[in-house]
Amino acid sequence: MKNSRKPCPSGVSNACRFDFSAAESSLIQSCNRAATELIPSAPPWPNWKLQSQLGHFKRDPAGRGLPPPSPSSRGSRVSAGIFRRANLLLGGACLRLPAALCCSRKKAFRIARSFLPILEWLPNYRVKEWLISDIISGVSTGLVATLQGLAYALLVAVPVGYGLYSAFFPILTYFFLGTSRHISVGPFPVVSLMVGSVVLSMAPDDNFLIDGSNATGANGTGPLIDTESRDAQRVLIASTLTFLVGILQVVFGVLQIGFIVRYLADPLVGGFTTAAAFQVFVSQLKIVLNVSTKNYNGVLSIIYTLVEIFERIGTTNIADLIAGLLTIFVCMVVKEINDRFKHKIPIPIPIEVIVTIIATGISYAADLEKKYNAGIVKSIPRGFLPPEPPAVGMFSQMIAASFSIAIVAYAIAVSVGKVYATKYDYAIDGNQEFIAFGISNIFSGAFSCFVATTALSRTAVQESTGGKTQVAGIISAGIVLIAIVALGKLLEPLQKSVLAAVVIANLKGMFMQVFDVPRLWRQNKVDAMIWVFTCVASIILGLDLGLLAGLLFGLLTVVLRVQFPSWGGFGNIPGTDIYKKVKEYKNVIEPEGVKILRFSSPIFYANIDGLKSSLKSTVGFDAVKVYNKRLKALRKIQKLIKKGKLKATKNGIISEPGINNEAFEPDEEPEDNEDLQVPTKEVEIQVDWNSELPVKVNVPKVPIHSLIFDFGAVSFLDIVAVRSIRTIIREFERIDVRVYFASYQDNLISQLEQSTFFDDIVRKDMFFLTVHDAVLYIRNQMMYSDNQDPIFEKISLMQESKEPIEFTETSQPDDELDVQEEVCTLELNLSII
Repeated sequence: MKNSRKPCPSGVSNACRFDFSAAESSLIQSCNRAATELIPSAPPWPNWKLQSQLGHFKRDPAGRGLPPPSPSSRGSRVSAGIFRRANLLLGGACLRLPAALCCSRKKAFRIARSFLPILEWLPNYRVKEWLISDIISGVSTGLVATLQGLAYALLVAVPVGYGLYSAFFPILTYFFLGTSRHISVGPFPVVSLMVGSVVLSMAPDDNFLIDGSNATGANGTGPLIDTESRDAQRVLIASTLTFLVGILQVVFGVLQIGFIVRYLADPLVGGFTTAAAFQVFVSQLKIVLNVSTKNYNGVLSIIYTLVEIFERIGTTNIADLIAGLLTIFVCMVVKEINDRFKHKIPIPIPIEVIVTIIATGISYAADLEKKYNAGIVKSIPRGFLPPEPPAVGMFSQMIAASFSIAIVAYAIAVSVGKVYATKYDYAIDGNQEFIAFGISNIFSGAFSCFVATTALSRTAVQESTGGKTQVAGIISAGIVLIAIVALGKLLEPLQKSVLAAVVIANLKGMFMQVFDVPRLWRQNKVDAMIWVFTCVASIILGLDLGLLAGLLFGLLTVVLRVQFPSWGGFGNIPGTDIYKKVKEYKNVIEPEGVKILRFSSPIFYANIDGLKSSLKSTVGFDAVKVYNKRLKALRKIQKLIKKGKLKATKNGIISEPGINNEAFEPDEEPEDNEDLQVPTKEVEIQVDWNSELPVKVNVPKVPIHSLIFDFGAVSFLDIVAVRSIRTIIREFERIDVRVYFASYQDNLISQLEQSTFFDDIVRKDMFFLTVHDAVLYIRNQMMYSDNQDPIFEKISLMQESKEPIEFTETSQPDDELDVQEEVCTLELNLSII
């Protein structure tokens, strides 16, 4: 039969047609396998090609696949039957496959909306309610972003004008791709400092000394440096790093690994950002003092920088110092006022903008550069630079640092975004945020920008001034654009110490995190240790290595907490079915003869020894040692019996001749001495191991008859744990202690079955839904055992008489339940040699 390509269902583009002829054979084989499993007697389907393609069917309004409407031939009828059978057995998958592979306008829009969140929120934008608030918020945020862009460029060690680019370009792409409505995208001091450390390590001042000259610079503080070449190289390094960070973030987003930020716990982030704030403070301190130092990088770099700053403290520029201190003081005071009276002040006072304008005017009017040799911004490029490709050859030198920068930048943005998303009742997509920031950094990296994330202070300004959506962000970008195009020339007299002071003033929030340590210590000492360790490591080793060290230390604490979890014996709260730790609650009572052990961790190869140790501490003895001691005692008893120094009662109890031991029942019919010389065969002896023994062997007492493992906190067992638990069960069974399991997870039984855990000794009836169920079962078993008629008890004797022992009928009270009403005698034939 001739195959013809059929069109897609009505309303679907013909460009998406799919030829299923190559897949028909595989489909028939799959349906045959499914039919064989469900209907073993079903005959195989014909293995010829279907007359109609899988796309040749209509869909009813309910979405069910229907065969061709007019099957006129045998082949068509067979085809329709096959489709019906496939639809029945495979849940309609065969019929839904063509539609799934076809394109539609609705599906295309849904895919585009998931990639471009702006298509989701912009059509629902409330112009009358939100536009004015977004404009006010955007203007306020834009002014702050302009000043912070200039200031944070100092952390990256690039000309300050490039900070304006970094405050502008990332917003353009995030406006279309981002899912947070409130964060302000742009430079952040921690990330900027991490970028700056890479820039300084790859382009130090020593690489740009003017050849053949040991002369000092214009201010007499250092050698001559080709600043133009140095700045150009540093800008190239920063933009290349930004491009690489963007690539990594896009890859992370596509691979859906936004969960990686979960490994950055709050204590770790707190310690890291506090250390970063200290690093930022030191890097800006030398600018406030206008002290020239080497650019140290790596381990102990901050210590070396501080030492050199204090060594050259005598060269401090007084004009820069005064301007910096005044800026820090005024900014911190006004920020405190904004925080305390934020409910009364409709718009926070933009103190950074006010201080910058005043400082620029004073510097220009007093000509501080010429009169006092103050360090000023000097030139700020007007307009935009043409896009430049990244230096791909540098990727290998910065790939390690780019990983940490990509993760930290993403973690900061997402954590801030989640705070405001929770506050305003909407959700952000972590993986989409990875893609949004990645594309933003790739795009901005082509325009000589450095890595962007979000700044806490800018975001707070945007939210507090009434920002509702990303429209506020795009308006703030417009304010930065005005500064780039028209205001750059006006800011050239501004002192760098003022910008550095603005950076320091914005570090207050991060420094205040130090006061979290006492609270963490009271709540959780391990979290406090993570905070302190990460902070100290980041200060000493540098931010990149410090972050890695803190992450490894945090993971180590998790491993240690799992390897050495809490455990303890549990008891019952009288009158309830609740069980709590005996050591932590006063009125908890342990069931008589029962020990309950709860191990609060998954059980695997690393902590199985801890389980065994906690088990010994809970029950008070070592099952293996008890068993070995009992074997040793039995061997001695057997030797004494052979020598005639001990005799066995008719109940199988061993006693010394002529001596009444309190722990043993005397023999009513002592044996003749002649019979003691008869060779005997050793058989099992019944001994009360908790009584005094007639041999000098110290056998530990076993005060329990049952052991319950509470597995309520055990989420998984590895193969080592399974084998070890089997061994534990056998060890306790040998000393007549029954082992039970309670409160296990739903998947535990199937996991144990796969591990061949169960056999004749280890059975499924050892497992109970709750601890109380296990305790009730044990009590019922003990009551049944106590009510048994003595003649039905197990008797194991060492006997040397050829005559059977007869037991007379025992009387029982009428009010007791007889196990067997009419039992008169029982003959027990003993093995005799």
